[in-house]
Amino acid sequence: MVWSSYLRDWDRTLRAANHPDTTRYNYLLAAIQLARYLGEQDDTAGAADDPTVVDRAAVEEFQAWMVQTRSAATALNKYKGLQQFFKWLAEDEEIARSPMERVRQPKTPTKLIPIIRDDDTKRVLDACKGTQFVNLRDEAIVRMLYNTGARLSEVANLRVYDVNMDADTIHYRGKGSKDRRVRFGPRTGRALSRYLRARARHIGFSLPALWLAERGGHSLSANGVKLMLRRRGVQGGVSGVHAHRWRHNYAHEWKLAGGDTGDLMLLLGWTSEDMPRHYGASAAAERAQQIQSRIGIGERV
Repeated sequence: MVWSSYLRDWDRTLRAANHPDTTRYNYLLAAIQLARYLGEQDDTAGAADDPTVVDRAAVEEFQAWMVQTRSAATALNKYKGLQQFFKWLAEDEEIARSPMERVRQPKTPTKLIPIIRDDDTKRVLDACKGTQFVNLRDEAIVRMLYNTGARLSEVANLRVYDVNMDADTIHYRGKGSKDRRVRFGPRTGRALSRYLRARARHIGFSLPALWLAERGGHSLSANGVKLMLRRRGVQGGVSGVHAHRWRHNYAHEWKLAGGDTGDLMLLLGWTSEDMPRHYGASAAAERAQQIQSRIGIGERV
C-alpha cells in the first residue's frame, strides 16, 4: 500500500512534467519490479513495504539479479528508472539521500547494430507491393522510415495534419516534446499520396491518426507497426527487420556522404552528441573496412 501510494504520487509528478507515456511506463515499471523483488526476498529492513527504507545493498542485489536473469542492458534500463524515482523521493524530502548515489551503473557490451542495406529494403518493399489498402499503407510506412530515419514512435503517432503534401514535409513529435519538420523525397511522396487516396475511402477515415488498421475502423498502434515490419521482413526473406535499423542506416548514409553532424542531430531529433557516435558505430566500422580495402595495407609484397 505504501509503495502504491508513492508510485501514484510520482506518476502524477511525471504527468505534470509532460513526460511521454513510454518514459513514464518504463520508470514506474522499474520501481514496481524492485518492490516485487524485495517482496520475494528475506527482507528484514521492511523495504518491501516502504520504499523510503530501501538502501544501497537492496538496489545492488536487485541490479545483480536483473543482470543474471535478464541482461545488462535491461539492468541499465532499470537503473535509470530507479535513479529518477529515488531522486524524486529525495527532492520531495521523503528521504535524506538517494540510495542510488553510490550504486554503479551496470556495464553493457557494445553491440554493433547492422544497417539495413538497400537490397534488403527493396525486398521488404517488394513484399508490400499491391493495390490493396494494407499494401499501400505498409509501403508508405516503410518508405517514411527509410527516407527520414525517424523513430518508430514518431512515425506511428503521426496525424493526418502532420503531412504537408504541398511542401513535401512531415512534422514529427520527438522525445521530450521536441518537434521538428523534415522533408521527404519523391518516392515517399508518391507512396503517401497513393495511401492517402485509399485512406479517404477506408473505414475510419475521419480519425486524426494517419495510419489506420486494416479492419475495425481503428488507428494502427506503434506495436501494430512493429509487428507489420516483422511480418513484411519475413515475407521478403529479410531477418531482424525493425524501425531502428533504418535510423542507423540514415546516420550511416549521411556520414558516408560527408554530411555535417550538427545537421544530422537536427534531422534525427538528437540533443546529445553521444547519439551520433552510438548510431554511427556500425557505419564507422564499415567505412573503416572500406578504407582498409582501398589502401591495401599488407598486400603490396
